[in-house]
Amino acid sequence: MVCHDLRRVVNSNKDPEEWRETVHMMKAAGALIDDAQVKAISDYFIANYKGLARPKANIIPGPANVKFKTWATPTPGSRPHDPLATPDGALWWSGQFANRLGRLDPKTGAMKEYPIPAKGGPHGLIDDKDGNIWYGGNWGGHIGKLDVKTGEYKFYNMPDPKARDPHTPLFAKDGILWFSVQNGGFMGRLDPKTGDIKLFTPVGAPGQQPYALKFLSDGRQPWFSYFGSNKMATINPDTLELKEFTLPDAKTRIRRMDVTSDDMIWFGDWSNGKLVRFNPKDGSTKEWNGPGGQLAQPYGMVVIDDIIWYCESNLRPNTLVRFDPKTEKFQTWEMPEGGGIVRHMMKMPDGNIAMALSGISKVGIVEILPSNSN
Repeated sequence: MVCHDLRRVVNSNKDPEEWRETVHMMKAAGALIDDAQVKAISDYFIANYKGLARPKANIIPGPANVKFKTWATPTPGSRPHDPLATPDGALWWSGQFANRLGRLDPKTGAMKEYPIPAKGGPHGLIDDKDGNIWYGGNWGGHIGKLDVKTGEYKFYNMPDPKARDPHTPLFAKDGILWFSVQNGGFMGRLDPKTGDIKLFTPVGAPGQQPYALKFLSDGRQPWFSYFGSNKMATINPDTLELKEFTLPDAKTRIRRMDVTSDDMIWFGDWSNGKLVRFNPKDGSTKEWNGPGGQLAQPYGMVVIDDIIWYCESNLRPNTLVRFDPKTEKFQTWEMPEGGGIVRHMMKMPDGNIAMALSGISKVGIVEILPSNSN
């Protein structure tokens, strides 16, 4: 009960493997239990909190072929939250509960972890032009930078203690790092040359929770979603003017989003199970009912060659979804080992998909095969 009260346990809806992984994650996050107690506690939860049935995966055939490959992270229960594909072909991940970053060489399977020497809870990853890895210190109120060459970290602390949970960092074309602060309710930007941080507060009404962050083709003006309301917003980098767009459905909530070559923003409506296209020019939207239905909870998303890929996180098993805007047709696959909730996805240099399967402490790659492959 150090991190949360018992209602979180009683109200959880987990299958046996999810319970085992949850207890491993609690240990990785600092729970004072040994390996024998991990088994005993897991067995107790499995026996007494069996979980409710969840929506089933809806598998839809289609023209594409994919191949999944996964790797377990070295630290059990590390809860790899975000993947990062770097130009050298490596796959990095943020081990949020184990407070470390990790690197995988997909060619050899070699892994290396970089423990963070401060309270961090790394969330969101992005690399700079020099190959350094940046993250949001979601539990530590800072932006962190790992110098890959030396293995040393540098921390940029938030100037306001209310900005306690930096969420998603992303570099603009001019080298400025923009970031969201979810529960603190800020947007911010950091100048890596000077270390200066400017926070924009308040962003809209309290409780809106700035969340996903993307740039259009100009690479300058940040667009972001709120997870506490049904809005999309943007900040003019020159005037710092905030502009908000209210989405049609009051229940809409956005986890992740990405942008196609025509500067349309795509997102999964987490509360309604839909795929939505948002037009930044006028705020208009077009939506499609997702394959998994209203309770599917679309989460991680990436655009590759103007094809939309995302994961439905509340189905058993989770699904990988492909949507072609030209044909307006869906195709789906079962995620390996149930999926474990893919919270973020990223395009790799070779055009494949990097992902972190947080609920089963694995990272993975989805290889997109030629359509005529078996």
